[in-house]
Amino acid sequence: MRLFIVDAFTDTAFAGNQAGVVLLDAPGDPVWMQSVATELGYSETAFVERGDGPKNLRWFTPAIEVDLCGHATLATGHVLGGAQVFHTRGGELRTWTEDGGWVRMDFPADPPAPPGEDVTPDVVAAALPGVTVEAVLRGRYDVLVVAADAAEVRAVRPDLDAVAGIDARALIVSAAGDKPGIDFVSRVFAPSAGIAEDPVTGSAHCLLSPYWSARFGCEELAGEQASARSGIVRVRLNGDRVTLAGQAVTVVEGELLV
Repeated sequence: MRLFIVDAFTDTAFAGNQAGVVLLDAPGDPVWMQSVATELGYSETAFVERGDGPKNLRWFTPAIEVDLCGHATLATGHVLGGAQVFHTRGGELRTWTEDGGWVRMDFPADPPAPPGEDVTPDVVAAALPGVTVEAVLRGRYDVLVVAADAAEVRAVRPDLDAVAGIDARALIVSAAGDKPGIDFVSRVFAPSAGIAEDPVTGSAHCLLSPYWSARFGCEELAGEQASARSGIVRVRLNGDRVTLAGQAVTVVEGELLV
């Protein structure tokens, strides 16, 4: 079967977030799909069933299956091209390709809510030394920590054991942007999902978009995920949905033999 390695949320090879994309002719066995994702070792590998009409799409980290993934969906839309509809554990998702290598994705918005008694500013501060915690919020999957400035986000070296102890898929650290054309910066840590730091996380922007749109009073924004590989995610809040946009580059195309 066909296997692709795609760098997502970048127009340059060897940047952005790597994703495997496996094209299936029939539903895959979950144990086998997990083995493939573990073998590839990327933060997510997408498995999509080919055919006309809506397609079943699943994502696996090296450790677990996840309910929602942005960059591997972007990678899948990039590989398939055109307009696509996907049935996923996170609901129905849509992608469409545009000129310049851009892929747009329609995802559910994830409005921030109070974090609950178990995720206090003290707990978060202990996991993020050097970060001035201005706010702690919770989304459907992740905890969002708002830092005082972008420099703290760029410099943070989290205590990953402490991060793994927080009851969430991932811990997102974010602050207002510090570059022209960048409205906010973020980084995402998900050790409990087998990912120390995710390079560029599309699904995290389903939570980041409602927060920063409300704070800036603007529905259309650009975010930089400031990992070592870095990437740009353009977001537009549309009521209870978010449009995520990014570019992608295929770096490997071949056959999966096992």
